Amino acid sequence: MPLPPLCSPGPPLTRDQITRYSRHVLLAQLGRTGQQRLRNARVLVMGAGGLGAPILQYLAAAGVGHLGVVDDDVVEISNLQRQVIHRADAVGQPKVDSARSFVAALNDEVGFTGYHLRMDESNAAEILSGYDLVIDGTDNFPTRYLVSDVCAALGKPVVWGSILRFNAQVAVFWSSPPEAARPDGAPYPPVTLRDLYPVPPPEGTTPSCGEAGMLGAMCGQVGSLMAAEAVKLITGIGEPLLGRVAVLDVLAARWHEVELRPAAPELRAAPAPAPAAAPHGPQIGVSELAALLAARDRGEADFVLVDVREETEREIATIPGAVSLPLSRLLANPATAAREAELDSARRILLHCLAGGRARRAQAALQELDLAATAVAGGVREWAATIDPDTPTY
Repeated sequence: MPLPPLCSPGPPLTRDQITRYSRHVLLAQLGRTGQQRLRNARVLVMGAGGLGAPILQYLAAAGVGHLGVVDDDVVEISNLQRQVIHRADAVGQPKVDSARSFVAALNDEVGFTGYHLRMDESNAAEILSGYDLVIDGTDNFPTRYLVSDVCAALGKPVVWGSILRFNAQVAVFWSSPPEAARPDGAPYPPVTLRDLYPVPPPEGTTPSCGEAGMLGAMCGQVGSLMAAEAVKLITGIGEPLLGRVAVLDVLAARWHEVELRPAAPELRAAPAPAPAAAPHGPQIGVSELAALLAARDRGEADFVLVDVREETEREIATIPGAVSLPLSRLLANPATAAREAELDSARRILLHCLAGGRARRAQAALQELDLAATAVAGGVREWAATIDPDTPTY
């Protein structure tokens, strides 16, 4: 027995709607009734970024009755490489406003609610409870776990996706699915994000796409699969990815599948690890760094400025006069990396990265070697914003 449809059918389709959605109506598994279910559905999309963009495209085109979007960010030039619902003239606008304009232009029959805010414990249940289905395309662990935990408490299904560099994962989570059997006869398991990853990784150990990069076209592949999973759940067709994780390696052009079962209760209820204590050490701002660089050029200062970003990031932007020592190399073998970079107590050591977080981690690693270092707060982004506006940012 397959999973029942998530949504009941809405009103009969008009002549124009039958024409518009005729390619759905022609599908025997979906038909008019399935399209009426889509027209009656309320779907909340977490994030209007790389994954949210294709999800919104295809759900709006599919005629989902009402779309909600949660995103506290604004459109930036660096988003346009993969977030295909946003246009160049939307740079600087809230993403929810840009998404609203896109959806209205594509299908003005689709209702839209934008939430230009950061979801947290104070508002999550109120927002999430107003929707039949939640699709999580967010890019930060606190929000992912919050959405999963609140939806688990509310008994709502979640279509979840994660993407970085050339790899991605997609799954469906549902803490209390209806009694139903998969094609192999096994029941659909009650699984959540915590069955796949019981606790979030320690802060700073997983790079963001702004640090690691992302193949833009892969967002379309993954977001389209997530949208298809939403359509299947709403209409009750096919076998959803509930109890399975689809894993993509786009460089090898291969999808494979991992079975997901409920974790042992002691793992599922494991407390989140305590946040790592912030490393202690001096910091300077980019204005002071600029003054020090000018003094060094005049022979009035002696220090080494170390860029702890990856080499690929340096192809986008650099602060003049910085030498490269990627944080990954430093953490892999601190003593060897410091020696090869000729870091010692004879010269002052300044550290910078994109925004400041990795510089602080490098500072802590050097402290373990009894090497004092100063982190540059704000890094390349602050340098571009206040010192050299010609410096590209990302």
